Amino acid sequence: MKTRLIIILSLASIATLMAQPRYDMAHIQRERLNRGVVALHEGDNVVVSWRTLSTDVSGEAFDVYRNGEKLTPHPLTSGGTFFVDEHPLSTEAVYEVRGGKCDGAYTLKPDAPEGYIPIRIDKPDGGTSPDRRNYHYNANDASVGDVDGDGQYEIFLKWDPSNSKDNSFAGFSGNTLIDCYRLDGTRLWRIDLGRNIRSGAHYTSFMVYDFDGDGRAELMVKTADGTVDGMGQVIGDPHADWRYHSDDGNDKRNGRILDGPEYLSVFNGETGAVMATRPYIPERGDAGAWGDTHANRSERYLAGVAYLDGIHASGIFCRGYYTRTVVAAWDWDGKELKNRWTFDTDTPQWSSYAGQGNHNLRIADVDGDGCDEITYGSMAIDHDGIGLYNTGFGHGDAMHLTVFDPRSDLLQVWDCHENHRDGSDFRDAKTGRVFFQIKSDEDVGRCMAADIDPTHPGLEMWSSASGGVRDIQGQLLYRARLSTNFGIWWDGDLLRELLDHETVSKYDWTTGRVGLLQHFEGVRFNNGSKSNPCLQADLVGDWREEVLARNNESTELRLYISTIPTDYRINCLMEDIPYRLSVASENTGYNQPPETGFYLGPDKTVRPFLK
Repeated sequence: MKTRLIIILSLASIATLMAQPRYDMAHIQRERLNRGVVALHEGDNVVVSWRTLSTDVSGEAFDVYRNGEKLTPHPLTSGGTFFVDEHPLSTEAVYEVRGGKCDGAYTLKPDAPEGYIPIRIDKPDGGTSPDRRNYHYNANDASVGDVDGDGQYEIFLKWDPSNSKDNSFAGFSGNTLIDCYRLDGTRLWRIDLGRNIRSGAHYTSFMVYDFDGDGRAELMVKTADGTVDGMGQVIGDPHADWRYHSDDGNDKRNGRILDGPEYLSVFNGETGAVMATRPYIPERGDAGAWGDTHANRSERYLAGVAYLDGIHASGIFCRGYYTRTVVAAWDWDGKELKNRWTFDTDTPQWSSYAGQGNHNLRIADVDGDGCDEITYGSMAIDHDGIGLYNTGFGHGDAMHLTVFDPRSDLLQVWDCHENHRDGSDFRDAKTGRVFFQIKSDEDVGRCMAADIDPTHPGLEMWSSASGGVRDIQGQLLYRARLSTNFGIWWDGDLLRELLDHETVSKYDWTTGRVGLLQHFEGVRFNNGSKSNPCLQADLVGDWREEVLARNNESTELRLYISTIPTDYRINCLMEDIPYRLSVASENTGYNQPPETGFYLGPDKTVRPFLK
């Protein structure tokens, strides 16, 4: 392997520049969360955790009660929103947190498990595909949205059949299903996407968000003939079967959907009822125009959510990234589903942007105009559907977008590439200007960025071919080989931990070793070697992130919550728009960890979200 570091621009030269305020928080339509109180057993104690919200004042006073009895001798005005009740629990107890503009409560049973909330799920029956192979279902990717406006998230869960297929493989798959559950395990509905939506990691990106601003989340997803909504209504022709079926078992088209109508549908989040369906853009057209005739490239989809006008949330639905790339923005106002704009590399103006997409995307306001841009691998699209920049470095598997430098509020990108040439690059998210690049003749499959070492300013970066861990100037800090999967805020400090294969671990900068913090017993992460939880996000409790994973039998989801004390008060991360949008698109393609639109780490004493 050959690697070569090219430093193009020092970040120190831009550290004094400040971005404009990214969003008009007084007018942007966003969800309103409740206090998010949660209580968990921890040995003989009970830990209680709750959200700090943007409506709270600095030093907001909180009191904790158990069954109406006050437990806090004095109101909690400093330290984390975290309390330990040292009295053993023998009967059911209601824990209340009172303070700020909203109170909250959580009921804990004495037989509840330690460290997680169990959520019963209804595992579907398996089936037999047209090639006479049996399949079963596993719980897979998840998302969240508040479907009834009570300030608490519901879970949207995708069921993946055991014969789901990567696009590079032929063969039939079972149907993809999507359920919605309350945190108590109540199933609200099930949607069956039908036989004409192939199952696999690259086919179904499902966006959950409050698109029309009514305070209740909707589901926006690609559908086809035979999709059945949560009320039993069928979309399109219920009898149509567009799957290619050849007697030749070696035919690369076997089991794929090469013809037939395609739709984009919006579903009511509370009932699962379809509310609108339109022809899908980007449309398939001639499959050969995407680079092959067996739909390996034409059937690769990405999706996201963006505030393109700075106020309303739009759905972003995409097709292709190896060759032709098409990105379409969709608006739902509660009555009509409309295509806002479409970006297509088949047009002469944007032909140079072809082949630049990743297996994932990132969305945030990178230029400070109050509207979101789409970072699509090595290129970016402005909020109005116009190309913003293109590095020409091509396709990759992983990408990270956040504020890396604690001296600046500007967003940067750490990206990796598969072309045996461009390796990985660290660049300005607004202009694409490269700060440093690590050339490589390898396929650089994965990269990761997180603040794991407080002795060096800003986030650290590494990849499968970076030669080790590097700082924001591109300097090699140490040659440790660390996980390139997920980062997670789990323990009580402001550094980020590593999440991979059902395990939270922490880098020890004093020894250069990685130590185990927690292993989640009895659960299984998803997507093979990608090893993703169903979801990672700040869903309940204080500012730290939770891990949602399926048990081995896929009969239960477990929402793991940190019981480690923290002294920090930070607003619920889901109130940070770039973080919330990255949670919404976490299920697309190769899952990536959510990331904030501000620097979160130990190097800055004043942070936008620190109370």
